[in-house]
Amino acid sequence: MPLIDPVLLKTRLGTQAGRFDVDALAACDSTSSELLRRAERGAPSGTVIVADEQSAGRGRRGRQWLSGPASSLTFSLLWRIPGSAAGLSGLSLAVGVAVARGLESLGARGVRLKWPNDVLFENDRVNSAQLGDKFAKLAGILIELSSDRRGVQVCIGIGLNLQTPEAELAQAAAGLDQTLAGPVDRHAVLAAILLALIEVLDTFAVNGFAGLKNEWQSRHAWQDHPVHLLADGEHSRSGICRGVDDDGALLLETSVGIERILAGDLSLRAA
Repeated sequence: MPLIDPVLLKTRLGTQAGRFDVDALAACDSTSSELLRRAERGAPSGTVIVADEQSAGRGRRGRQWLSGPASSLTFSLLWRIPGSAAGLSGLSLAVGVAVARGLESLGARGVRLKWPNDVLFENDRVNSAQLGDKFAKLAGILIELSSDRRGVQVCIGIGLNLQTPEAELAQAAAGLDQTLAGPVDRHAVLAAILLALIEVLDTFAVNGFAGLKNEWQSRHAWQDHPVHLLADGEHSRSGICRGVDDDGALLLETSVGIERILAGDLSLRAA
């Protein structure tokens, strides 16, 4: 399968093409690592690195994200924001909204979001009360922040399964081929997500996550379901998932009331 063609991609981006500088690589260690190296050398906001293969792709909490040209789409976007990182809470959730918007614009159905940074596919053909049976991971998001004299530098890494993984994984995984009626066009998928990211990041710059909370909540996979919260892989507490607040913190209803949970190194699992 040929590399992403930046010229062809530009036609898909239309009037917003000038806001991106896309470089397509056959292989690299990690699109985010490569992007951060270029950022240190002064790469502009809107720089995008997309790679067919990653030898050391990174996910949340240091997990590896494997990729291949036919089965996945892995890319990272550099975005610079004036000011401090204090106003960026909920950014990973906002990016999840953008990924969902982009996929839905292509006709994808059953796209759901899970706190704090997973995009899921809901298989409505599965008749089960167990959340783990109905949802599978479609995409992951990794946000990395750094600051310099120009403000905050944000590296947004996204890994999306185009085809359902054949390997057995610890977490159920799905591919975009399960939710699109026709063939998956990588240029169309990348353009749709980049265009949605522009919209969401512009909204986030003005209103923060509060301006996107209702949209995130409308796609929340585990709303009002019992969940376990894990810290470093160990059971921490249980409760009912009540969504998120304006800062993107998880609202967990326990026996002592509503607890506000920040992302940190926590993971959410179905009870």
